Amino acid sequence: MSKSSGRRSRRVFNAEFKAKVALAALREDKTLAALCQQYELHPAQITEWKKQLLERAADVFEIGRAHV
Repeated sequence: MSKSSGRRSRRVFNAEFKAKVALAALREDKTLAALCQQYELHPAQITEWKKQLLERAADVFEIGRAHV
């Protein structure tokens, strides 16, 4: 079944995929354009996930600290 408008249906990405893409963007071993092509994403989406990862990275250590 395909839509007559030709638009792609909305995709939902799990947290593991988002982290994988954001980490790839942080490594900077590929250009943003190459990552967009590889993962079939818009540059703004990759940039947003990278920003979110950087903003929340410290939370990983805070959460771990509560369990020690």
